[in-house]
Amino acid sequence: MKVLRFILQKEFRQIFRDKTILAMMFFVPTIQLIILPLAANFEVKNVNVVYVDHDHSSYSQKLINKISSSGYFHIKATPASYLEGLKWIETGDADLILEIPSGFERNLVREGSQKVNIAADAINGTKSNIGNAYLNVVLNDFSRDLDIRFKLPQQSASISPSLITLTSTNWYNPRAEYKYYMVPGILVLLLTLIGGFITSLNIVKEKEIGTIEQINVTPIQKWQFILGKLIPFWIVGIIVFTVGLTVMYLVYGIFPLGSLAVLYLFAGVYLIAVLGLGLLISTFADTQLQAMFIAFFFMMIFMLMSGLFTSTDSMPDWAKTMSEFTPVTHFIKVVRLIVLKGSGLNEVGQELFYLVIFAIVLNGLTIYNYRKTS
Repeated sequence: MKVLRFILQKEFRQIFRDKTILAMMFFVPTIQLIILPLAANFEVKNVNVVYVDHDHSSYSQKLINKISSSGYFHIKATPASYLEGLKWIETGDADLILEIPSGFERNLVREGSQKVNIAADAINGTKSNIGNAYLNVVLNDFSRDLDIRFKLPQQSASISPSLITLTSTNWYNPRAEYKYYMVPGILVLLLTLIGGFITSLNIVKEKEIGTIEQINVTPIQKWQFILGKLIPFWIVGIIVFTVGLTVMYLVYGIFPLGSLAVLYLFAGVYLIAVLGLGLLISTFADTQLQAMFIAFFFMMIFMLMSGLFTSTDSMPDWAKTMSEFTPVTHFIKVVRLIVLKGSGLNEVGQELFYLVIFAIVLNGLTIYNYRKTS
């Protein structure tokens, strides 16, 4: 154990000697956690609408007022024809065209129905789909108001109308704010970047400066060497995770509803797994540039297939299966469940089993692949 203590002393001195590494591990993730959730927001607001009104009736005027007062739409222009409105789409100045046909009010009053034309700019598929859905909600609400206004008075006073009223409630995120979904996931991603990138450069740096040869001729065991490399960064990772939770509370007002002990248990096991991946990369690479590219390859997969931005349930079956073989997928799921839902160890125990398996396999491969010559 004396040999392991000496390695730990060397690693801690090396970490605190390099001010750039210290800034990367503490200052950079803090700033990123403050800024990234503000940018990674998929809420669609200020959808630009071109309103083509061929009816010029009181109903069409009420509809445009309802659209503009919803808070999601901005009436960009009211051209006289659809072709003129299409020019706004072609130049990128508008996202949707809503065309109201002539006879709009007359058909609604006499026949109780009327079709309208919606054209969406699908270059930005997310914005067009969500904007189109929002506009349909406004149109349905406008139609429902007309039904209540005109159809109910026509019913017999002796017959009580049967109406079904739906009231929805958002659990765990009452105001449906996107930050509550993104901030815990971004915290996990930053912890992954710190663990994966920094440790992937660690053993490689020893190779480049030549100190690895001096270590190889010592009686130190391979597992002691890997453990000595892992423990300092595990401690740093726990500190970074604590700083992240503090920023999450102070900046965004998000405090874990579940147990902090369970959260730190998962964070500790997850760090062992992701640090093992970084050290495994470091045993394969011969230069820091190689290690950075290999680590970047895995980080991109983790970022896009972990459910950070889109749910894994919406992925193809092969991609969903592949995402299950990445530890970050399980940890993001756990952090969101504990922080937002207050889940306990009974609910997320299976995810802990997965993370333990990842930690054992990755660190076992690291110890096996580390080539030591004595």
